[in-house]
Amino acid sequence: MPHLKTRDDQSLHVKDTGEGRPIILIHGWPLTGDMWEYQTLALLEAGYRVITYDRRGFGQSSHPATGYDYDTFADDLAEVLEATDIQDATLIGFSMGGGEIARYLSRHGAGRIRSVALVASVVPYLLKDDSNPDGVDYGVFQGMKDGVRKDRFDFLQSFAKMFYGVGLVSHPVSQGLLDWNFALAMMASPKATIDCIDAFATTDFRPDLAAFTVPTLIVHGTADKTVPIDLAGRAAAKQIPHATLIEYEGEPHGLFATAADRLTTDLLDFVAL
Repeated sequence: MPHLKTRDDQSLHVKDTGEGRPIILIHGWPLTGDMWEYQTLALLEAGYRVITYDRRGFGQSSHPATGYDYDTFADDLAEVLEATDIQDATLIGFSMGGGEIARYLSRHGAGRIRSVALVASVVPYLLKDDSNPDGVDYGVFQGMKDGVRKDRFDFLQSFAKMFYGVGLVSHPVSQGLLDWNFALAMMASPKATIDCIDAFATTDFRPDLAAFTVPTLIVHGTADKTVPIDLAGRAAAKQIPHATLIEYEGEPHGLFATAADRLTTDLLDFVAL
């Protein structure tokens, strides 16, 4: 089933591979389901069924003009689970993909779900306001949107360096991987790229946290400059009952690549529980 038609007649590009207990990997901004290459291979080789899909507006899915909000994203995830007849699944969401999990659980419940993992996730809430005084000022997100509007190509290449912790001395990923990251990011609709900045920046997932009634793993890098660990990973661990937090010392946001082996091992250990 390479393409799934949604309730509003959009197309989601779905990859459903392997057999065994299902694992659904939900990608981050501004990439596609293919960002999970390292983890997908390892999970398949360990005997799991692995499902990835491109969020609407990204990759090979439809690029509508509207619909870039978390209620819609969560309902898309629900349709993927229903269309693939999934039960007893583990959901693993990276960055803004963690938001899909939170909103899915609160809108659709955990009946199909065995466990969930939030990897460098935006949950529970990033934006600075009176209820979240240590959050990120909206001007930062506005600057991102301005950068995309002015020169999406240059912005995405520059953003990737912070994403993976690339500096004058530090080169945790290859130039080839940066080129691959750029190719995936450029598949997205410019409209989706901009609108999703608002979605992950301004959506408050704190009311959704009570819906986390299944075992939850949280993985976050301590050097994440894209989604700071104090606002996200540590805050989520405090507010989700019985969550397990694993901190990756010195790792940036893109730890699915910079710490691929470690993340793969931790996820394999978790999904085996």
